[in-house]
Amino acid sequence: MSNTTRKHTALPKAQILIEALPWLVRHNGKTVVIKFGGNAMVDEELKAAFAQDVVFLHHAGLKPVVVHGGGPQISAALDRHGIVSEFKAGLRVTTEDAMDVVRMVLAGQVQRELVGLLNQHGPLAVGLTGEDAHTITATKHLPEIDGEAVDIGRVGEITSIDTGAIEALLADGRIPVVSSIARSQDASEKGGQVYNVNADTAAAALAAALGAETLMVLTDVEGLYEDWPHSDEVISRLTAAQLEKLLPDLSSGMVPKMEGCLHAVRNGVTTARVIDGRVQHAILLEIFTDEGVGTMVVPDEKRGDRG
Repeated sequence: MSNTTRKHTALPKAQILIEALPWLVRHNGKTVVIKFGGNAMVDEELKAAFAQDVVFLHHAGLKPVVVHGGGPQISAALDRHGIVSEFKAGLRVTTEDAMDVVRMVLAGQVQRELVGLLNQHGPLAVGLTGEDAHTITATKHLPEIDGEAVDIGRVGEITSIDTGAIEALLADGRIPVVSSIARSQDASEKGGQVYNVNADTAAAALAAALGAETLMVLTDVEGLYEDWPHSDEVISRLTAAQLEKLLPDLSSGMVPKMEGCLHAVRNGVTTARVIDGRVQHAILLEIFTDEGVGTMVVPDEKRGDRG
């Protein structure tokens, strides 16, 4: 085999890199908030691919911020502690005992594992919770069920975001990994009480506060379906106004994700995307290709292609 032939075998790789160039230029220096969840959290290969994607974004000149929950891990830990998992209005009922477990799992298990996976590629990731540096502040959330406000324990509604610690980490070339726990807005609460906050909601609030270019929410479905369950056709792109009309008819699991996307694009985020976390390297496919692998939400005034 001649030297010329050997060189030519690498051409397809070069072509792939060149195709990514417009997206690399477009996103260079931009912040992207990624909500890590669903199947990607429990499948070892998907977890490893997720970490590779995030580190790739970092080295490609983007500023990724990861926000995570830990539903499956929390449920398993509650079972081990003999605490029944209960959900109301799509949210986990979080008693004082359950909150201790939630805090332990999110900050002590899920976050540490994710930080470890990212740091296999270099000293990049730093873990923090919403409690740290007052990053996320919340008050008690009382969802309405059948017109009545219901107490579901230590579940929080976000009231403010302080991005100082995250921005300092980004400026230092780090990847912040944020657990969805918030400090209480009420300073008089005993013991500096904390709240369990929905990770989709937390990611959207952080994306808006950071002025992120993109919010990406990993799910266990292909995206937002056109007419589920009658059709599995995925809506590839829709405006905030179009999404708002669809919200009342969405399944309960998709509501916080799509409400988060709506909040993000109505508060300065350029695009919000719900993507299939079951697909390896879904993040790279979504950011660096025309087709993408999910549903993209854009502000009402925005027109143009995916990207």
